[in-house]
Amino acid sequence: MKQSLKIAIPKGYLLDSTIKLLDKAGYDMSCFSAANRKLFLHSKTDNIKYILTRPMDVPVYVESGACDLGFAGKDVLLEKESNVFELLDLKDGFCRIIIATKSDCVEKVKSHYEHFGSIKVATKYPNITRKYFKDKGMQVEIIKLYGSVELAPILGIADEILDITATGKTMTENNLVEMENVAESTTRLIANEVSYRVKNDIIENFINSLKIIMS
Repeated sequence: MKQSLKIAIPKGYLLDSTIKLLDKAGYDMSCFSAANRKLFLHSKTDNIKYILTRPMDVPVYVESGACDLGFAGKDVLLEKESNVFELLDLKDGFCRIIIATKSDCVEKVKSHYEHFGSIKVATKYPNITRKYFKDKGMQVEIIKLYGSVELAPILGIADEILDITATGKTMTENNLVEMENVAESTTRLIANEVSYRVKNDIIENFINSLKIIMS
């Protein structure tokens, strides 16, 4: 009997591009119909089970073995530091992880840097933030937010934000300016370590089908 694969698919901005990528690679994605709100989908044609989940949970499911493979942004992998194999950079879903602040507070924030004062930073990425400022030898007070991080400097609860941006439009519209580029992120294919060994042939075939359409 042909081995099955369980693949974690991130909801949100990476969902459509991931579905299109797999469809282009020849996989039956008809189970992802617009009216279908199920979180557990099965393509009987390819014997693949898809698990729809929050982007931050993709590496958790893959690391635990609940899924064999997953599609995750590099930003998520840097934040979660999960013990998974990173198999392929899919070169899509590009965004940057940046530090930003209010346009009229740049000099004030820079003075904190110069005198190594404590910085208040609002973010969805506390681990990346902590490591970034630790490498600078600076103290940081992290304010963990789950959405609309751009509001934090405007409302005065943070000096800066660390967040992702694709175009910078949201930053500009909220009177924020970029101070530093922390890292760049694209979508990655990741695998559970045990699954990669046990299901190596089928996973390698899956990787090759993606490489063909990327070449």
